[in-house]
Amino acid sequence: MRSPIRGLLTCVARVALSLPTTLHAQAGPPFLTNDPGTPGDANWEINLASMQSVTRGGAVYQVPQIDLNYGVGERIQLTYEIPYEIATGTANPTHTGWGNANPGIKWRFLDQGEGGWQMSVFPQAETGVSSQNAERGLGAAGTRYLLPVEITKNIGAFAFDAEAGYYAAAHAPRVRILGFVVGHDINERLELDAEIYDVRAEHAAPHSTTLDVGGRYKLRPGIIALFMGGRSLDGDGDGQPTFIGYVGIQILLSDNGRRFTR
Repeated sequence: MRSPIRGLLTCVARVALSLPTTLHAQAGPPFLTNDPGTPGDANWEINLASMQSVTRGGAVYQVPQIDLNYGVGERIQLTYEIPYEIATGTANPTHTGWGNANPGIKWRFLDQGEGGWQMSVFPQAETGVSSQNAERGLGAAGTRYLLPVEITKNIGAFAFDAEAGYYAAAHAPRVRILGFVVGHDINERLELDAEIYDVRAEHAAPHSTTLDVGGRYKLRPGIIALFMGGRSLDGDGDGQPTFIGYVGIQILLSDNGRRFTR
């Protein structure tokens, strides 16, 4: 299981060392891992996307996945994310409906500037769907709370993002998340990244480790194309994703409603 990870990271390292551009690994959409970045005071970051998770027994499509982020000061971000889900299965009919919403607030409590340490906390409350929609595979019933910590640091020729935290619910096992992203700015427009993301429930399923690659491409000032694709490193059984994917657009708006480049 480790050889694909080492091979991918070695490939990223060779590309990074061969190019004289500035490193800029940034988590957040299209990746599962978040980073300490915020939009800036009174600025918007809007992500509109399609995300897929395919298993041997079916698939869940989030079309659209709506992710709204607003900056309060330079270090605080207000977030509201909600997907419209399409759940399909080989033995079940297709169901559609709104999935779990995720309102939250991010605070970057440590900021040592470009190249230094940056750290944040990003508490979120995942609202539950109805029991009927949960049975149809359109989300989880009951409210869960997520408290993660995000870290960003440039180390030599690389910039890294990491996130670790826990989901907690009143009547469900605690779930630990752990994510890492490393990447490189290929040129002024294109950024490529690799991610490892691990989810583990305490004393219960699920447990999944996924590996994906993706990036961002600046179409024009304030408009960025987002893309990512990957799969589970734990095989194809027990509901493990044989493919995860993300394709979307990021729109950056300043306080006067105009697009800006971050």
